[in-house]
Amino acid sequence: MIYPIIAYGDPILRKPTQFIEKDSVDLKKLSEDMFETMHAANGVGLAAPQIGMNIRVFVVDGTPFSEKDEDDDDEPDLSLTDFKKTFINPEVLEEYGEEWAFEEGCLSIPGIRGDVYRPESLKIRYRDTDWNEHTEEYSGMAARIIQHEYDHLLGKLFVDYLPTLKKQFIKKKLTDISKGNVDADYRMRFSSRK
Repeated sequence: MIYPIIAYGDPILRKPTQFIEKDSVDLKKLSEDMFETMHAANGVGLAAPQIGMNIRVFVVDGTPFSEKDEDDDDEPDLSLTDFKKTFINPEVLEEYGEEWAFEEGCLSIPGIRGDVYRPESLKIRYRDTDWNEHTEEYSGMAARIIQHEYDHLLGKLFVDYLPTLKKQFIKKKLTDISKGNVDADYRMRFSSRK
């Protein structure tokens, strides 16, 4: 099932999410639906608040970064070839390493991108769809994708990290998105149209 993506301006994107109890949600079905929704929108990550659920779950698929793009001079990141996971009740235990910039975007904020500085590595504890607990470390683009999605669980968005001048520059675009005045190649839900 493909969910509509919740647009910037909806209060659910600003609420810290709730930890979920085992068997309170069909995690395998939810994970499948989130991957289907994310892939339909050409994303590499999707958090539960972005489909209207205030629960601590996100999915990632870094595969697009591992594929060569003819229009791009950058080399593919082969470490992301099999980076496809569901994170349930994740907790970032540590972030470390030098901060580096990358131009991020978000399915909830179409058409806006900006450089965000994040630490290069992290350590995270989470459960998978079989409720097994894992503690793992990630670096580079994998860490960045996780950090971006994890922020959604805290009610934070990538635009929060942008410099004040850039925020002023995109203010009207953000207002337009919240009112539904935006073109996206996927279904969206706007709080102003409820």
